This record gives sequence, structure tokens and C-alpha cells, in this order.
Amino acid sequence: MLYRGRFFLHMYQQSGYKGREFFSWIKNNLATYAVTVELLALNLVVLILATILDPLLTQTAPVLIIFVFALFWCGPAKRYTKNQPKKPLVFTPRMVRLAVAFGVISIFIPAYGTLIAIGRGILFPDIYILAVAWILGSLLLPFILVLAGLLMYPVEKMIQQNFKRKARNKLKAMAELKTIAITGSYGKTSTKFFIKSILAERYNLCFTPGSFNTPMGICKVINNDLQPAHQILILEMGARYKGNIDELCRIARPDMAVLTNIGVAHLETFGSVDAIKSTKGEILNHLPDDGVAVINADDSNLTDMIKHRQGKTITAGLEHGEFQASGISYDEAGCRFTVTAPDGSSERVYTHILGSHNVQNLLLAFAVGHHFGLRLKTMALAARNIEPVEHRMELKKTDSITIIDDAFNSNPVGARNAVETLAKFKSGRRIIITPGMVELGDQEKEENERFGMTIGNARLDHVYLVGPTQTKPILEGIRKSGFDMEKVTVVNNLFEANKQLRENFQAGDVVLYENDLPDVYNE
Repeated sequence: MLYRGRFFLHMYQQSGYKGREFFSWIKNNLATYAVTVELLALNLVVLILATILDPLLTQTAPVLIIFVFALFWCGPAKRYTKNQPKKPLVFTPRMVRLAVAFGVISIFIPAYGTLIAIGRGILFPDIYILAVAWILGSLLLPFILVLAGLLMYPVEKMIQQNFKRKARNKLKAMAELKTIAITGSYGKTSTKFFIKSILAERYNLCFTPGSFNTPMGICKVINNDLQPAHQILILEMGARYKGNIDELCRIARPDMAVLTNIGVAHLETFGSVDAIKSTKGEILNHLPDDGVAVINADDSNLTDMIKHRQGKTITAGLEHGEFQASGISYDEAGCRFTVTAPDGSSERVYTHILGSHNVQNLLLAFAVGHHFGLRLKTMALAARNIEPVEHRMELKKTDSITIIDDAFNSNPVGARNAVETLAKFKSGRRIIITPGMVELGDQEKEENERFGMTIGNARLDHVYLVGPTQTKPILEGIRKSGFDMEKVTVVNNLFEANKQLRENFQAGDVVLYENDLPDVYNE
């Protein structure tokens, strides 16, 4: 029960503390982790002993029989500990509160059953009641966790409202502060760090680290990190459900909104692209009259969104927009391109980032910097010092191989661009390791199959697919492309893929890690 309980807490945390998503995980892993065959079979053994065999047995025989079956069926905890977690369980204050509530509720059935069993005889408690109570308590653990989450919801809501109120009051007291909010289906974090790197040439900045794009993440930065000396606050705003952006903007009203794109990310929770477009567009409703919108001009969803906008809008894109890029090339050192500004001036840019989607994100950063008064040459020099965001087309070199780490939260556009970037390397064998993409709703199978066709058409030297079930559509797409299937290896998990890579790599190889799914997707 302890191992199972800890495991379910871990999965609940990786589900974002959202009962609905955790319950969906339970349904997908019902027989594997939740209602296991071993526990059901052990319960059946107890029932057979109690109803059929009890008259034929001595008083100690049922104890020994149940103990032996429990020892061999439920004793090993490998099912809940065998996979090395990519992101371990973290006992944050919220997790501690949940764990305490979970523990108190979880022990009720076993404790109650134990008291009844002891009531039948202190020296010889009723072994059948005792066993059924503990087996039932263990079986119900994942469902009890959902209940604990529901019971703790009002408490967490109250705590969150206090953090939000504190953040709003702090921002209200800093009237001169300018707030830049970045949203979109993909590229938010990279764009945020690019903007930060460029504006840091002139301004004192506060910004959200990593992927802090939730209400509590934003509140934490405002409450703990924002100082009176800061001139600009840069916030990333993420969304998984309708109304999420509206909620974030009510905490921190932006003076500038940067929209990277509209795509199928989190389609599973949004339900449709129109819902995604509507939710991301909420950010424009919160801009003041003199507020500025900066958009990706190559995305028709965004250009449609600002057609009737009255305020100032700046556009940037690889094909359209006031800021454009041309002459893009890649090598082991990064990327080179020419940026052109609205007045026709241009500057050659050298940067360590990879991928055309990242060039697009950097153009948005140039547009923001230009609005804040930075010269094109100054921004180009700042771009030279930009390092790739961790796990987002991050270029890493060892003595023998080059690694392109694009392991964070893959999406259809970024995944295809990453493969196309890998295909342009000529220094050695080109290898990809990927589990594919998730949270794409009804389009997940189709998008993964298209991704597989992109991999096949790139004619890479070897493909490692992580997760036999998850990667079936990718495998089908690769097969349809006419790719040599002997160059495809399907493995059970990332650790197995890395083991095979270590055993087979050659000097000069370029390895792309495209997405790395959380532990809740382990097969």
C-alpha cells in the first residue's frame, strides 16, 4: 500500500493535480497499475477460504495460506518502482497537504476492518475480515486519491486566491512597470527567453523561469522575484482549457501581447482549434488602448484575429510581416540568417539556435526590441549570445557525437522542423529518438503518422521509436514513406533507447531527441 500510494501520488502530480486527467490515466492503466490481477486474485483466494474451505482447515492454516499468496503476489514492488522516473515526485507544500489527506482517508477501510477483526478475538482476530479490509483498501487507493483531491480543492482554491490577490496588489503599486505577456500553442518559452536576452541589453527585467506559465507560477515570480527596480516584466501564459488566458490576464494585465501561433497543442482538452484560437485571443481583450500586439504574420489564424483590431500591431514572419528573415542556413555551430526591419534596413544574424520555428520566434523578439527602442545591430549582437533554451532544439556536443535536445513538449510544427534540421547535418549518421506527440485529441493519430512520413522522407540513418503502442502511427507513417524498416528500432522506454545508442554509436553521429513524455505515459 505504501509503494502503491506513493506511485499514485507521483502520477497525480504529473497529471498537474487535475483529477479529471488523473482519472483518465487510471482508465488507461486500470489493469496494469490500478485494479491489478494480483489483488483481485488474492481477494478471490480469501473468499474461497472463507466460504468453502474454512470447515476443512485448522485455525492457523488460513493465516499461512493468505500470507504465502500475499508474499509472492503482492510482496514484490517492482511494478511501482521498476521505471527510473524522469521527473521524480516532489513533496511541495501542496503535495504534502494532499498526501496527508490521502493517507488519512486511505487508512480508514483497513483500520476499520482491523478493529472488527480484533473484535472477534484479540488473540485470534478474524483473518478473513482482516485480509479483505487491507486488500480492498489497497485496491481503492487510486480512487481514494481522486476523492482526496476533491476534498482538498476548496483549501487549494483559497490559498491560490490569496497568492493572486497579493500579486495584483504588488503590480498595482508599480505603475511604471511594463508587462509583456507571451502566449501561443508552441514556442512560448523560447520566445520569452529570446525577448529577455534582447531587452536585457538596455532594461532591468523580471521574467518567469522555465515553463512557469500557470497562475501559481506567475504569482510566485511576481510575489517573490519582482523588485521596484525592474522596468519590464516578461510573462509566459499557457492554457489547457478555455478561460485560462483570461484568468492569467486578470492577475497581470499586459501592456504588450506576443502571440507565437495557433496550433493543435492540447487539442485533447480544448476540443477544437476554434476553442484554442478563442482562448489565446483572450489576451488581446486585456490590452489597454495604447497596448501593442506582436504576432506571427505567417499564421493565418493570428492575422484573422487582429484584422479588426484598433490598437498598434507589429507583425513578423519568415514569409510575411514587417520583420522578415532570409538566407537561413544551419551547421554544427547553429544558425545564420538576415533580418529585415520595416524601414528596409537589414542585419546578418549569427546565433546558436536551430530550426526555422526558432528563427520565427527570434523575429518576434526583434519586433519587441524594436518597439522598445533597440537598434537592429544591437539586437543582432544580443542574438549572437543567445543560448538555446534547455531541451528545446538545444545543441550539445560531446567528444564523439552531436546531440540536438528537443525533448520538451513536442508539437507537430516543431517536430517536423526538428527532423528537417537534422536532415541538413552532413557530419555523420543522423539518428532520431522519439515517442511521438500526445494531447492532440482526435488528430493525434493523424499527426503522428504525418510525423512518421516526415521522418521517412528525411532518409535518416536510424530511427528509435520509444513505446510500442504509442508509436504505432509513427511506424505506419515511416512505412508509407518507403523508408528502409531495418533502420527502425522500437524500444519500450527511453533508457532502453539510450542503452542501444551507447552500444552502436559512431564518431560524428548527430542524434535528435524529439520529445520525452512524462512518466504517466510509460508503457
